[in-house]
Amino acid sequence: MGDDSHGRFVEIYERAYGPLLGYALRRCQEPDDAADVVAETFTIAWRRVDEIPKGDEARLWLFGVARKVLANHRRGERRHEQRTAALREQLAVSPLLSHMPEDDLSQVGRIFRQLSDDDRELLSLVAWEKLDIGQIARTFDISRNAARVRLHRARRRFARGMAKAGIDHPNAITFERSTV
Repeated sequence: MGDDSHGRFVEIYERAYGPLLGYALRRCQEPDDAADVVAETFTIAWRRVDEIPKGDEARLWLFGVARKVLANHRRGERRHEQRTAALREQLAVSPLLSHMPEDDLSQVGRIFRQLSDDDRELLSLVAWEKLDIGQIARTFDISRNAARVRLHRARRRFARGMAKAGIDHPNAITFERSTV
């Protein structure tokens, strides 16, 4: 991009930023989403600066781009809502959630949340993502042996927490006896 294009972009940005932000704010539920729409609009403008019309047409061109960015944003929100609804349906029929008494579930959740971030991540990768030791090692960028040791220790800490809480539910301790 030459100096002329750079200067033109700066001029367009300074003139159109406020109106575009107002446009996005009036159409988005969250201010952060509006900021994302404006940022994406100007990213597109930066890449296509030589295609932007001259004069006031530039502002109108940017509104057209922002309109398309908003449409993409809304489609993304709908996809997210659909995936969230599907996940809720899956969780509603999960064997762990449907067979464990409610008070046990909250205790297991409390015990799990008391673990360190790394322990929770390790146990989650095993139980939910079904990763093996080699995959965990690559995910954490550590050796297989280090991954095995960390996982063993995380399982022990989780099992100790479960034992202290008096929980002896076979589905609740899938972390302890999983085949990794």
